[in-house]
Amino acid sequence: MKYIDMHVHTTASDGKLSPQEIIDYAKSKGLAGVGITDHDTIAGLEAAISYGNKKGMIVIPGIELSTEYKDEEIHILGYRIDCSNKELLNTLKILHNERSIRAEKIIQRLNDIGFKINFENIREISQEGVIGRPHIARALINKGYLRTVQEAFDKYLNKGCPAYVPRYKLSPFDAVDLLKRAGGIAVIAHPGLIKNRPLVKELIDYGVDGIEVYHPEHSREESRLLLELAVIHGRLVTGGSDFHSPPSTAEARSDLGAVKIALEELKAFI
Repeated sequence: MKYIDMHVHTTASDGKLSPQEIIDYAKSKGLAGVGITDHDTIAGLEAAISYGNKKGMIVIPGIELSTEYKDEEIHILGYRIDCSNKELLNTLKILHNERSIRAEKIIQRLNDIGFKINFENIREISQEGVIGRPHIARALINKGYLRTVQEAFDKYLNKGCPAYVPRYKLSPFDAVDLLKRAGGIAVIAHPGLIKNRPLVKELIDYGVDGIEVYHPEHSREESRLLLELAVIHGRLVTGGSDFHSPPSTAEARSDLGAVKIALEELKAFI
């Protein structure tokens, strides 16, 4: 049986491995391929697809769009998108610029608290990738202020914390429409993490194509209920590790391939 991890991040957003390194790592894990789903960017897709072809690996072009609705953050995954779609590219440019503006505001708040970091420190970590809060967290760790990314979020970067700054976001419905107009398949990312559960059904009724049933943060019972929901409403089923970096401890539930889907179940995505 061949498998694909459908939720993978690279250095194009907040992952620690380049697109090429992801392909090599996936191959070492015995995967048949990966779905590249960087946050609000498709910058890593061309390199991943090109290198994947050389290595005989399947690369499903994707993206993970950050959206907000009813005061809750909801992520929408898009697959098989047309990377040349002008509306998509223009929207991503806006999101990219808004991320940079937000980062500058967060840095200013951290400076006001007493942390000595600047935008260049963040850019050294993000390189050419889209800037996100994890990059700021890593900058604080590199400076010796904090020990972990989770600590940075819990104390300073999460909503309600001293350095939190809200960011421009699409609504999940806008994201679904955008992805479909770009020829893609829209999937609700890690719905088990959505606190307002009726929103999942609302998105299904709106016309989202699929549900990420399997995710490291989903319990077996949550996955069972989500699978039942997908079957009842005739939606596609996906799953992935939400991989960002190789595990630094014995905890491996988010390692590449820890959550995967059989290739034969992904005919709509290939």
